[in-house]
This record gives sequence, C-alpha cells and structure tokens, in this order.
Amino acid sequence: MGTNSISFLLAALLVLLIFSAFSSGSETGMMASNKVKLRNLSKKSKGAKRALLLLKRPDILLASILVGNNFANILASALVTILMIDYFDGNVLLGSVILTLIILIFSEITPKTIASVHPENFAIKSSWTLKGLVWIFKPLVWLTNIVSSRLLKFLNVDPMESASNDNLNSDELRTLLDEHGELIPNQSRAMLSSILGMEELTVEDIMTSHAEIMGIDLNQSIEAAQKVITSSYYSRLPVFKGSIDSIVGMLHLKDSHQFIEALEQKLDVSKILLETTFISQSTTLSKQLNQFQKQDNNLGLVVDEYGEIQGLLTIEDIFNEIVGKFGAAKKELEKEFIQKKDGSVIADGNSKIRDLNNYVGWDLDEDGSKTINGAIIDHLDQIPQENVCLELGLYRIEVLQIEENFIAKVKINKKGS
Repeated sequence: MGTNSISFLLAALLVLLIFSAFSSGSETGMMASNKVKLRNLSKKSKGAKRALLLLKRPDILLASILVGNNFANILASALVTILMIDYFDGNVLLGSVILTLIILIFSEITPKTIASVHPENFAIKSSWTLKGLVWIFKPLVWLTNIVSSRLLKFLNVDPMESASNDNLNSDELRTLLDEHGELIPNQSRAMLSSILGMEELTVEDIMTSHAEIMGIDLNQSIEAAQKVITSSYYSRLPVFKGSIDSIVGMLHLKDSHQFIEALEQKLDVSKILLETTFISQSTTLSKQLNQFQKQDNNLGLVVDEYGEIQGLLTIEDIFNEIVGKFGAAKKELEKEFIQKKDGSVIADGNSKIRDLNNYVGWDLDEDGSKTINGAIIDHLDQIPQENVCLELGLYRIEVLQIEENFIAKVKINKKGS
C-alpha cells in the first residue's frame, strides 16, 4: 500500500462521491419528471428528447443508475478502508461512520432534494451522461435484468406499465386542475372542470322537464302556433297533439312559413316535420354531445326505460353546462333565484337543484330528485297540502306557496351562513 498516497486516495474518493451524488439525483430527476412537460420541452431541447427515450425503458435506466451508484459507493467504502488502515491506525469503524454520513448528506439527501424540486431540468442535463452510462453497463444490466425480470414476473409486475403512469383519469385531472390551475384564468378553469365533469353528468341532470317543454300543439289555433314560433330561441320545436306524449315530429324554423301555410290550408304537416330524436335519460353528456354531432342534430326528447317522455335536451343545454348560462338564460336565473340580505334564497319549486347550486355556490344534494319540488316530495313522501318547513342536510327549506298540488315557491337557508 506504500504506493497509494493519501492525496490520490482522497481525490479518487471525491470523484466517486460526486458520481454517487449524480446517480442519486439522476434517479430522482428522471423518475419524478413530468412526461407532458418533457414532451413539450423536447420540441426545442435535444436533452428532453433524450430523456424521453431513456424513460421508454425505465427498467434498463434504473438498473444502469443503480449499478453505477452501488459501484461508486462500494469502491468508496473500499478506499476509506485503505485510508483508515494505512493512515489512521486501522480504525475502520470510524471510517465507515464518517463515510455513511457523507454519502447520506452529500450523495443522497442533497442531490435528491435538488432533483425533486427541478426534476425536468435535472433529467435534461443528466440525460447525455445517463445515455453513456446505459451503454457502458449494458452487459452487466442485461445479466441483472435476466434475474430481476424472472422475479418481477413471479411478482406479476410489468415494468413497462410505468411508461403509461402519466395517463390520468377525469378525477385525477380535476384534482390536478384544482391544485395547480392557478396559472389558468378562472373562467377557463371553470370550463375545463365542467368538461371533465361531463363524464359523470347524465342527460337527466340538465334536461328541461316534461312540464316545461315548449312546443306547437296542433289542437290549438294557428295564432298560438305562430306565437310559439316567434318566441322560440331554438332552431327546432316539437310538434304534438294535445300533449308532448303524442309527438308528431320536429319543426325546423326555416320551414315555419311552409308549416303555417299547411295549417291554414288544413293539409298534413307531418311531411314538413323532421323525425324526432329520442334520448335515454341515463346517457352521459359527453356521449350525447358526440351523438348530436354525428346526427347533425341539436335537440331531442328524453325518455326513461319505459319509453315515456321525461323531458327535452338541446345542444345549447350542454354548452351552457360547459361555459355557464349567459344572456337571456342568465337573466331568467336571476328571476328564478332571488337572494335576500340574510343569505336566504327565494326559488321556484320547479327549479333545478343543480342550477341553484351553481348560481348560489351551494352543495344541496342532487343525486336523487333533480328539482326542489321533487326533493321536498321525496323527503316528505307525500305532496304537502299546506306550508311546511323541513331540513335537507345543511339546508332549511320553507314552502311558501302551493298551487294545485304543486310547490310553487320556497325559501331556502343554509345553516351557518
């Protein structure tokens, strides 16, 4: 050992510790990198492109890093042992304690912390060296991978699954948007959240109820039909006889002049009308929007499992769910929900619970009945015959007006507000 000068051993030890720190940081940086960010950076950075290529085989990348890191740490331990024997009276235990502390602080904790704070930068800058490391240790990695792959297969683990771990479902995307969406404008963030929520919402949640459907009744006068046509802001209107349950077809407003002429001449109007589209009330909004696009249609009647008409849905209703109500629809909401100074809200009984929640920022349960009237009847298990008060969770509801077995007006307070 006489040929081993202390300066040479210390220099070699320093190089090994630096390499160990690089390996530890690279491991954290590569594994913690956001692949979406790397893909975006790869348009301008060759390092990002190189990092993505390395991450396609995480098993080989990790094996190469770990082989290099363990090699550096074991060799560093051997050098410390030589130093302690040759120059410090053989106090190997003291050397092991000192080396452990140095490795923990300078080669593990510090580089891994830095890499976790800036993973993409660390991954990009280390990718060139890591590529060489993978090539150098390729034979040894191949040998170790044969053994480890057998063990992984026995444990039913596929290392290639980590390449698709950045695929997020709608709930995870919504969480990501809520926690890290501060750079996105509030309106855009709300729209993105609504789009993600379309997988959970069904047609029943936002449809116009059966009792509120506006259309042309062939049993009424021509003047009544003209009034409906001129007051409608939809491009299509249902045409029926007596009630919406006796649907005849859909009138496109571009054919309204021909339709009125046919009524005046008492001709069959069915040839002028379009075929009625029927929608299942359990269809998700995302699926129904896709159906509207495929069918080149923007309106349909909603039916239950028995084929009975429950309501009406338009493509505008879906768009309003995404971007929020505006214009005339927003003014209607302001009339429908009157906020008092004490925080209470006066609402129509047939108002949708979802509209109320969105308008006031409440979370009244909307899993059951979709309207306030329906929620009250479900809770009481009967139609109230007089004004009553009840509590639904955190909300106190007072029935103010009843008309023909129908709750017309209610007052709602949220406890603690």
